[in-house]
Amino acid sequence: MMITVESNEAINALLLERITADDFPSAVYLVAEEGEVVFADALGYSARVPEKSLVTIETIYDLASLTKPLVTGLLSAILLERDVFKLDDMVGNTLPEFENAGKGSITFRQLLTHTSGFTAWRPFYLLTDDRRKLLEKVVDENLEAMPGARVKYSDLNFIALGFALERITGIKLDELAQREIFSPLKLQNTFFNPPSSLKNRIAASEIGNAHEKKTCKDEGFDVDKYIWRENVICGEVHDCNSHFMGGVSGHAGLFSNVEETLKTALQFLPSHTQLLKEETCKLFRQNMTENLEEYRSLAWQLASTKDSTAGTELSPDSFGHLGFTGTSVWIDARRDRVFILLTNRTHDHAVPLVLINSTRRNFHSIASNELGQRHK
Repeated sequence: MMITVESNEAINALLLERITADDFPSAVYLVAEEGEVVFADALGYSARVPEKSLVTIETIYDLASLTKPLVTGLLSAILLERDVFKLDDMVGNTLPEFENAGKGSITFRQLLTHTSGFTAWRPFYLLTDDRRKLLEKVVDENLEAMPGARVKYSDLNFIALGFALERITGIKLDELAQREIFSPLKLQNTFFNPPSSLKNRIAASEIGNAHEKKTCKDEGFDVDKYIWRENVICGEVHDCNSHFMGGVSGHAGLFSNVEETLKTALQFLPSHTQLLKEETCKLFRQNMTENLEEYRSLAWQLASTKDSTAGTELSPDSFGHLGFTGTSVWIDARRDRVFILLTNRTHDHAVPLVLINSTRRNFHSIASNELGQRHK
């Protein structure tokens, strides 16, 4: 599938307005219906410093937390189908570290739906200088709630899942993703740790990690004990925990362009998937956290969650996810639609970064209405 740019005037107007307002330097979007690209375009600059570089439809982005559903969630679903483990199996049966830390009751379902009770985030690169001890540091963290009692979105859940998938299969996470996802789908621009030869095709991120450094300082950590990156981060993962882990982790580290992000997103739709059974795809629309803080399915948030970035036009059982770098994917399975918006909001912008959730909602609403106009 080679994407032909089919720009939409209303979507372009929204995104160009936000580029001009300096919310982000670039935006690449794609809207697909019934597996086919309807609207797509690339706007702005993939890098503004040290040199300007125009974005293209082929530009590769650091997808950040889209790694969670597109790799870790999808791999989990594949292994569930093979009966390698069950959703309600205790993770401690796979990772004895959980049992040793008194967290033996936490299940795979709870990690996948962010109901384990773990805190949202911790700078593990400041808590240990040995990445081999990272899993122990994760499971040693105090829980903020009893497992299953509340939804608390947490990187720790998917860091742990990444370790679990490696322990189950005996294969490193990036190699497992290559074998089970990237190679079967013939993806050529999707990877952890992209080759340096592609750097000029990758959208730039922050100059150093100013945002994360400030967060650590505000939370009372000694930021001077860590060697922070000072260069323009481009071609290596922006997230510091993932960077500490060698660029390969269950919560962040995936790079891709909009075309191949669509190919991966289509695997969650029963009419298009090459990797899953139809019954498995239903798990991504199923509300597994009813009566809790937000509605979540397997690795995704549901549109019926209050104030979700889906906006008002997507079906309530649509499912989506965001990435800190400025990326998002929402899938409306009921209408067979996929909405992808990739930006590099962290690039060439002083802290604090701009919260772009309203732009995401407007993008989905405008795109949905434009699709509706085509059917009149």
